[in-house]
Amino acid sequence: MVLHFRQATSIFAKTMPFVLLRLGIGVLLGVLSILYFGVILYVGYRLLGAGTISGWIAIAGLLVAIGLFAWLWRLFSRYVLYLIKAGHIAVIAHIVETGEVPDNQIQYGKGQVTERFTEASALFAVDQVIKAVVKQFNSGVVSFSKLFSFVPALKKLIRLVGKAIAIAASYIDEAIIAHMFVSDEENPWRSARDGVVLYGKNWKPVLGSTMLIVLGLYAAAFALLLALTPIASVLSGLSATVEVAGWIVVGGLFLTLYTGFLKPWVKTVVITTFLVESRDETPDSETMDRIAARSDRFQELVSKADDDAPAERPPQSEERPVAGSGA
Repeated sequence: MVLHFRQATSIFAKTMPFVLLRLGIGVLLGVLSILYFGVILYVGYRLLGAGTISGWIAIAGLLVAIGLFAWLWRLFSRYVLYLIKAGHIAVIAHIVETGEVPDNQIQYGKGQVTERFTEASALFAVDQVIKAVVKQFNSGVVSFSKLFSFVPALKKLIRLVGKAIAIAASYIDEAIIAHMFVSDEENPWRSARDGVVLYGKNWKPVLGSTMLIVLGLYAAAFALLLALTPIASVLSGLSATVEVAGWIVVGGLFLTLYTGFLKPWVKTVVITTFLVESRDETPDSETMDRIAARSDRFQELVSKADDDAPAERPPQSEERPVAGSGA
């Protein structure tokens, strides 16, 4: 198992403008969320206290406000946060492959996303299929639960391993997206297919290292939470209100450091590991058949790659299957 911690950490530091951009947007969204619900609760409390509305109307209004917030959050995440994440992935991939940092990496990342995908929904659609294929493939190659069903304690342990694999898969799809940014293939569906095939050829070191990193991430997150709890403990002797405020501050700091720094670092390690380990590999029909046997969603990916493939574009290598092979 090869872990590219040093190289990945160096790359993570070099992409700090993207990290800070995502962190700043996250903090801004957190503040806006607090203000949004603060205003909603304040207005509802005043109207309820004045007898203008009944309790049922207040509850209905709160549910509508929550639904509206969830819809806006999903829209913003899909069309803004997702594109920022993709731009960050593009910059990481560029540094891994060339060793050079773009002069204006935020503008470079935005340009790469725009060049590869005409609209945000196209990137989102490709990523959703990749996630489904990776999940099915991982479940197929590391499914031990049936073999140990006669040992309840061991079966529970296997289920925990399965959950860890599912978490790891959420980072692996980003590594395949990174491959799409460094690939010469113009068709995003074909590039995604080739990235999945390369993962199928290198799944052991990539999945193994990703699971190890994920476990380390949760250990670090737990240690970070323990390190921040004294802040709330110091405030607990003052008043109940101050204690609650203290825990809110601790929770906010924890989420900021966890989502702003720890998770992007893990993403960088996984992307670096995948790109380095698959650098000298090429997609082949044998691996395609092996993945297809474990994932019906892979057939969908192959079909889209073949349907949208430019007819005049020749195969990139002798091992690359022609359109329709391995399907």
